[in-house]
Amino acid sequence: MEDIKKWTLLDSEYLIRRPWLTARRDHLRLPDGTDMPDYYVLEYPDWINIIAITKDGNMLLERQYRHARQLVAYELPAGVVENGEEPVEAAKRELFEETGYTGGEWRHFMTMCPNPGACTNVSHTFIAEGVEHTSTQHLENTEDIAVYEKPVDEVFQLLSDGEFHQALMAAPLWRYFHELHCK
Repeated sequence: MEDIKKWTLLDSEYLIRRPWLTARRDHLRLPDGTDMPDYYVLEYPDWINIIAITKDGNMLLERQYRHARQLVAYELPAGVVENGEEPVEAAKRELFEETGYTGGEWRHFMTMCPNPGACTNVSHTFIAEGVEHTSTQHLENTEDIAVYEKPVDEVFQLLSDGEFHQALMAAPLWRYFHELHCK
């Protein structure tokens, strides 16, 4: 196999810088000498999501509206890793804020790239087993989140039926169920 070479960055220009989105246009030179003046990159903070299992063995799910696709769908508890925050701490914070659940035994499950061709961030998935409801939700004014405790087999059926539209949540769930059923 021949080596795959990196592209050379000749120039970079920021088009927008906002807390949730930074977009830049890179001017690149490909290994074969081709000039690519307009390659767009989206800079996002890292994300986390949580496969949270209650002490009773149920899985926590959320439903909320997602404007870009104009749909309400099942999701895992999730959020953004704040600047300087460790991913596991972000996961614990988001679980508490969005669901009111805390505690449990936490472990890193997987890290994946949302889109390494256009986005700079990664998404970390954690498993939290034995969480319990200890508080009310602490939502931001833009959040409207319903929380559900679902039996694990029902979550598998929802996943199989295509009820999870967020790929960065569906992929870890498929892996989770694969490992659960292959043990």
